Amino acid sequence: MEKPVPRVAVVVFLVKGKSVLLGRRRSSFGDSTFALPGGHLEFGESFEECGAREMEEETGLVITKTELLTVTNNVHLEEPKPCHYVTVFLRAVLADPNQVPQNLEPEKCYGWDWFDWDNLPKPLFLPLEKMVLSGFNPFPATTG
Repeated sequence: MEKPVPRVAVVVFLVKGKSVLLGRRRSSFGDSTFALPGGHLEFGESFEECGAREMEEETGLVITKTELLTVTNNVHLEEPKPCHYVTVFLRAVLADPNQVPQNLEPEKCYGWDWFDWDNLPKPLFLPLEKMVLSGFNPFPATTG
């Protein structure tokens, strides 16, 4: 049997006001949980390129002002197929605020919607849930 190796996932907190874009997963891993748009880092890609590509592939949205927020190390031994993900979390905004998300990968997602950060849907995808429970806030600090 082949030994599992860590993979790199890049996910994007697309923020609008105090809301974030989440999709409900259709997957053997985390099925029906709410997750951020994102996916696997491809060879030679920057985190920002990956986030923008995945966002457009999954939702049709074009993003801008992409910045690195944090990285988590997620080892899932209890899953039917053990996996290890290094997850890179980015933050971005819509290039055009009038864009509307489309579900371009219906075999992987039930649909996309905006959710208020203080009233997120349940259940959340495990890596996102761990961040929320830790008190992480994806919104820029306001000065003034």
